[in-house]
Amino acid sequence: MKSETIFLIYLIAINVVSGIFFLYDKHAAIKNNRRVPERTLHLLEIAGGVIANLVLMYSIHHKNRKFRYYGVTWVVMIGWIALMIFLV
Repeated sequence: MKSETIFLIYLIAINVVSGIFFLYDKHAAIKNNRRVPERTLHLLEIAGGVIANLVLMYSIHHKNRKFRYYGVTWVVMIGWIALMIFLV
């Protein structure tokens, strides 16, 4: 299998995992249950799950009013874009 294919499969998988954690955090916030630490969500973004989190942030309206959170998320996204440009 080509390395590009493996990388694409990895990005899809990490976005699915990141999205699940993000959706769980939204559900936990509604139910006043134990939340997923923001650090964990950001680590999943850095690992490659930033696309899912950005899409979910605005589609389910979760953490999109917390500048500190979405500011870091957008910096991570810009970093991933720069990395993709550099690798191509």
